[in-house]
Amino acid sequence: MPNIPSVDLNNFLSDDKLLRNNFVKKLGKAYNEIGFVALKGHFLNEQVIRNIYKSIKAFFNLPQDIKNKYELEGFSGQRGYTSFGKEHAKGKEHGDLKEFWHFGQYLDDYEYSQFGYPKNIYVKEIPEFNEIGKTVYKALEKTAIYVLRAISLYLDLDEYHFDKHVIKGNSILRPIHYPPIITKPKGAERAAAHGDINLITLLIGAHGKGLQVLTNDGEWIDAIAEKDEIIINVGDMLSRYTNNKLKSTIHKVVNPPKDQWKKSRYSIPFFLHPIGNMKLNVLDSCIDKDNPKKYEDISAHDFLVQRLKEIGVL
Repeated sequence: MPNIPSVDLNNFLSDDKLLRNNFVKKLGKAYNEIGFVALKGHFLNEQVIRNIYKSIKAFFNLPQDIKNKYELEGFSGQRGYTSFGKEHAKGKEHGDLKEFWHFGQYLDDYEYSQFGYPKNIYVKEIPEFNEIGKTVYKALEKTAIYVLRAISLYLDLDEYHFDKHVIKGNSILRPIHYPPIITKPKGAERAAAHGDINLITLLIGAHGKGLQVLTNDGEWIDAIAEKDEIIINVGDMLSRYTNNKLKSTIHKVVNPPKDQWKKSRYSIPFFLHPIGNMKLNVLDSCIDKDNPKKYEDISAHDFLVQRLKEIGVL
């Protein structure tokens, strides 16, 4: 039996009300209890997935001095390259054993100025890297919007409640490379235990062991998707917005057994963020005498900046 519930987005896209309602109930129950699902029926096909893996491997195989050209400091580091070991989990001393790239929103010049987002960085050495990044970004953004519509219905909100907050939001596609391990890490993991910052995260590349999820019973379980599935989990923004009705679950990427140290690992999460001025104030419908308001009011932008400082990238 799989540890993570599996759902099929085609059921939500169906004209059959029973299929739609069952999808909403199953998705909501999973997010209420464990915060993770495996999703079939997303908008990526096998060829696109093969192409992005080919391109990101080509990028991370570039000489280090070339990759370093694409690393920016401060908030602009939300685009381009982040070098090995720079990011760490909140409250952790050791940097994660990874390097990664950020693709951001695709807008015109006026909109970049309007929203204050950094522009995407073009990798001259691998033109196809830029093209496939945009294709995957758009496909996962589209998938995420439909998942949020189902979440809205589960929360008894208007189906399109989140659309105005996430269309043209500050979302990020992050191809990650976990390089081969040379010597036994001292206190560091490929990705230490953490909760995601954003609303929801869509993850390509959880087909093998490595990603683990912390259950309510304090047990770490493997989160493994089938070949045609992506994993989608609740982030801290959505958890606080719903007063923890939807669960942002702590998860990590563990180091492999020693006989697999020489293998690289790749994964590609898409972090769905809202526009910066979205208020993450707890929904009134998620507050009652048994579940009082747990979080102070804050904007998505201020929450993001606060958390980026905590994990060492600002």
